[in-house]
Amino acid sequence: QVQLVESGGGLVQAGGSLRLSCAASGRTFSSSDMGWFRQAPGKEREFVGGISWSGGSPYYADSVKGRFSISRGNAKNTMFLQMNSLKPEDTAAYYCASSILSRRSYSASGYEYWGQGTQVTVSS
Repeated sequence: QVQLVESGGGLVQAGGSLRLSCAASGRTFSSSDMGWFRQAPGKEREFVGGISWSGGSPYYADSVKGRFSISRGNAKNTMFLQMNSLKPEDTAAYYCASSILSRRSYSASGYEYWGQGTQVTVSS
């Protein structure tokens, strides 16, 4: 089992920034991907971006390209989501996810483990 814990959510004004963190523990996989998804009330869970532990550039949804960036921390199994130029439509619960194999998937079905989520609210 893999445990994922997100942190860093909060309330921010439009145009502001937030940095989310995801810490993985338990049986992690060196060949896996980690991703960020978000879900607004009444909407389906949406892919935000991901990164492969084995290497390669992070990959992003078009809606966040140029504004959001994903990085890995110095500590093993830690991932960050830097969110800049936030918009009210970015308001959602943000979830960290992890896969067993590296698929660089843009779909929730490509990830087996999920965190509990952290709320991000962007006011206009």
